[in-house]
Amino acid sequence: MNRWRTRLAGATAAVVASLTAVTPVNQAAATRDYLVFYADGARTGAVEAIEAAGGTPVSTEPKLGYVIARGPATRFVESLATDASVAGISSDHRIGRAASVPVTGVSASDIRSLTVAGGEPLADRQWDMKMIGATAGGSHLTAPGDKKVLVGVIDTGIDGKHPDIAPNFNRDLSRNFVTDIPKDPNGKDLDGPCEFEGCKDPADWDDDGHGTHVASTIASPVNGLGVAGVAPGVSLVNLRAGQDSGVFFLKPSLDALTYAADHGIDVVNMSYYIDPWLFNCTANPSDSKAEQLEQRGVITGMQRALDYARDHGVTLISAIGNEATDLGSPKIDPISPDYPLDTQRNREIDNSCLSVPAESNGVISVSAVGPSKRKASYSDYGVEQTDLAAPGGDAADSPDGKGGQDITRTVLAAVPENVLRAGRLIDADGKPRTDSVVRDCQGGTCAYYQYLAGSSMAAPHVTGVAAIIISRFGKLAKDGVTMRPADVERLLYASASQTSCPSPRRYVYQGFTGDNAHTCQGSRAHNGFYGHGIVDAARAATITP
Repeated sequence: MNRWRTRLAGATAAVVASLTAVTPVNQAAATRDYLVFYADGARTGAVEAIEAAGGTPVSTEPKLGYVIARGPATRFVESLATDASVAGISSDHRIGRAASVPVTGVSASDIRSLTVAGGEPLADRQWDMKMIGATAGGSHLTAPGDKKVLVGVIDTGIDGKHPDIAPNFNRDLSRNFVTDIPKDPNGKDLDGPCEFEGCKDPADWDDDGHGTHVASTIASPVNGLGVAGVAPGVSLVNLRAGQDSGVFFLKPSLDALTYAADHGIDVVNMSYYIDPWLFNCTANPSDSKAEQLEQRGVITGMQRALDYARDHGVTLISAIGNEATDLGSPKIDPISPDYPLDTQRNREIDNSCLSVPAESNGVISVSAVGPSKRKASYSDYGVEQTDLAAPGGDAADSPDGKGGQDITRTVLAAVPENVLRAGRLIDADGKPRTDSVVRDCQGGTCAYYQYLAGSSMAAPHVTGVAAIIISRFGKLAKDGVTMRPADVERLLYASASQTSCPSPRRYVYQGFTGDNAHTCQGSRAHNGFYGHGIVDAARAATITP
């Protein structure tokens, strides 16, 4: 696993909270809603403490051990902080994804590719699938995945009507756990105007595009259109926990993980990290007591949800992050807290501070590589944190030695047409305005794809390979198939292509701004750049248990 540091013990470990997404913070409001996690067996005491602090219990979630409470906007957290039955609490803050790295095309054209023999029309652009053997002549032939295997995408949504998503989209199981919020607490645009009645998007909608791109990499079908995913035969389930704007509140994320556990989801992809703190520190002297409690809550609250999901057979995959940071030795967090807006400050941090869920227990954390298999310049790393590596793309990674920036060195996957139109990336006739967007039309059906880079793009490659393994070795169950996450993890590591640290270990990224020298620690079998190795779909398709 990616981290086995000492965890908080006793009541202190049973923490968390955050305002629910359906009731965002209003600085002028007299009351707020909170999630209050209680210590083991201490629900009654926590309820009494909530009432003594002037709050009202609204409901209880016994699976994860928290009370939704409505309380005063002032001093409510401090009042509960000293009660032994309550380990921590925080007010409304967001959880944000490990965003993809922006890439920009240099000319406007409608890029098309001829069909590759035995592959999808755009297969020749999928260097990432070739690297891991997820091709027509590789794992697609021997182990494309079973429709009974359910892959949950916890993200900004999935465009279930996209022609290269729809055949594998499970509409019945998909859920949207968020309500659009037009403006943030300070009156600034958050999600913007609502597109649907009640500000509730359908479960097959994605206004950001990030979730659809992730889903496509996992399981776009082999259907003679566009691209194919790593496991083109499995089912995709939208577990939307992110707002249109790409922010994620805690309650929807907890709901998504709990739902996955209770509805037979086999593996989830989490290409996001917990905000407002890029790094969560439980006792940073530069943070206030309330901030410390909040960060402790982030660590342990999400851990409860992750533990619940894993205990119910859900394999957990996470992007490692895009801050070009050695997570084993972080020094400065310059962007936290990033909500409300414009409140960030430089914080000195250390290895006790965690990025969540990438450093949470039970989560397989994935770093990103470019076409040459070097660790991507932006990708976080760390010998304790990195479990696997996968193609995430790097426009500056030049396998042929030509250098420069090339958008085709990033990852191509499906994107919703509505996102492209909103961003003016296609014209009125649907023609792409930038080389970052590809349109493919076959038999009168057109679909769109976009080049993106990030550890967000790397994680779904591993999720797809996990789905292949579950398809091969999972046991029949009442809700499909099931397989112990520990066994999935073991086979992921055993089938990965072990990759050594570069020589010299201190690798300097040319033309990269910021700290451009990253040092790789560890052995060929497990190191900070590649973990147990680069994920390998072809080997996973043939490995024996």
